[in-house]
Amino acid sequence: MIDWPSQLASSLSTIPLLNDCQTRSICAENPTGAKGGGAQAVPDASNYASALGQGWKVRPCLELIAGQTVTLAEIAGPGVIQHIWFTADPKAYRDCILRMYWDGEATPSVEVPLGDFFACGHALRTKVNSLPIVVNPSGGFNSYWPMPFRKSARITVESQHRANIDGFFYQITYALGDVPDQTAYFHAQWRRSLTQRQHPEHTILDGVRGRGHYVGTYLAWTQLSNGWWGEGEVKFYLDDDQQFPTICGTGTEDYFGGAWGFCGPDGREEPYSTPFLGLPLVRQVANEVPKYGMYRWHIMDPIRFSKNLRVTIQALGWWPNGKFQPLTEDIASTAYWYQTEPHADFPTLPPVEHRWPR
Repeated sequence: MIDWPSQLASSLSTIPLLNDCQTRSICAENPTGAKGGGAQAVPDASNYASALGQGWKVRPCLELIAGQTVTLAEIAGPGVIQHIWFTADPKAYRDCILRMYWDGEATPSVEVPLGDFFACGHALRTKVNSLPIVVNPSGGFNSYWPMPFRKSARITVESQHRANIDGFFYQITYALGDVPDQTAYFHAQWRRSLTQRQHPEHTILDGVRGRGHYVGTYLAWTQLSNGWWGEGEVKFYLDDDQQFPTICGTGTEDYFGGAWGFCGPDGREEPYSTPFLGLPLVRQVANEVPKYGMYRWHIMDPIRFSKNLRVTIQALGWWPNGKFQPLTEDIASTAYWYQTEPHADFPTLPPVEHRWPR
């Protein structure tokens, strides 16, 4: 059985403990993850390894074909995906969709544009130094979210880019072993909206049915109004909450662990990236609308629900008279949570041209 205390421990003290799991890893050099199945490709005369032969670096990556879906991993369970590493050209970040399916389900439990899943919204490379998501120069995407499955796991990438994308590299590492009965399944969902002044609220997540816990929020925020943009509150409506939420924050920067407008000594937003909270992207460039990327991982403080869940954030600034100003802002969100299956249907993703950043 998978040693879950070891998997989820917050210290290094459990690393020496042995268990009976089998470690496997899938990449372009071993597309099935089979034992002894790596480095079997034979180079032809045009290959970089043609002078070295079989067993060297012959097939390290894939080409993402325009309009096609590639299956990166098809794994028979039980087990848990422990680490995912991807890298690709930034043109894939919003134009390619990452999906994950557990136990043969017909609809995905994860459906997110590739970059946003790894806290790189706006189709921009952003360095992230957190516990479950790490992005290193130049665009090395890493996920350490545990992703358990009992019967099977399938991971796909659909390219909706207008041309082929060369040089997509990936490595998916997992452990095969029994999964405890109380284990929930990993989910992630993307949404985007242009908030309206009549009701300036973005829905991060809605329609979740079942028992589980919410573990993370990533926002790709495009500022379309002058002045400070982060007075809005994050609200969690738990288990049949109606007009009023059970959990209510006090402001956008407060929810993401900052304070007083994320301001540094110069009075402007200051980027930061920590294990559980961050504002890794602050992009304020001449002749371009400001862009921000921010995350909060509820790893030490998961939001637990037993029936249903809805999560929202407001877009508020200030009027000159000191009153809150409703804002029209471009907000894209990725929500991360664990729950029992089956899950409710996700909203239909907008077409590729409606995902492009401003």
